[in-house]
Amino acid sequence: MIKLGLTGSIAMGKSTTAEMFREAGAWVHDSDAAVHRLYDIGGAAVPAILALAPEAIVDAAVDRARLGALVQADPQLFKRVEEAVHPLVAMDREQFVAEAAKAGVYVVVFDIPLLFETGADLQMDAVVVVTASPATQKRRALMRPGMTSERLKTILSRQTPDEEKRRRADFIVDTEGGLDVARSQVKEILREVTSGTNNTV
Repeated sequence: MIKLGLTGSIAMGKSTTAEMFREAGAWVHDSDAAVHRLYDIGGAAVPAILALAPEAIVDAAVDRARLGALVQADPQLFKRVEEAVHPLVAMDREQFVAEAAKAGVYVVVFDIPLLFETGADLQMDAVVVVTASPATQKRRALMRPGMTSERLKTILSRQTPDEEKRRRADFIVDTEGGLDVARSQVKEILREVTSGTNNTV
């Protein structure tokens, strides 16, 4: 099984690229979707967040908007939440790998926003970084509901700079050129990682 780590800073097009890998036949584990499950009613992260930030709990689930506002105002809380939640996401990822192995899947992609920041890149066979120009990134980000220049600045301060991400990447998907170009890059990555085998995905 080939494990590809997929990452990229906010508004670079990572989620769209993940969907392209899925369309091409790879299994994709979405860390953000895993967090949603962990934060939902009965989710494994709810007790931890209740202990750290009880104001973020609404109707027995974690209200991500409330939690986001709290951690933005308190960097130490942000760190404590990460320390509590990341191991739970890792467990969810391990279960996904077991299911993929059982199904005989050859290429699995792990969509992890904080791939380098959490050290998850060390568990991958290769890393794919999604990128675009700073101007395009800012334009896309500010189109998101509730996003402001100040909030964007805070988010970027917590992420490995795009330049360093690209330097540490095995493969790069540049979304600056549009969907067709990015889709072609995804297909080329899959061809390269499966070359010399009888598997296409």
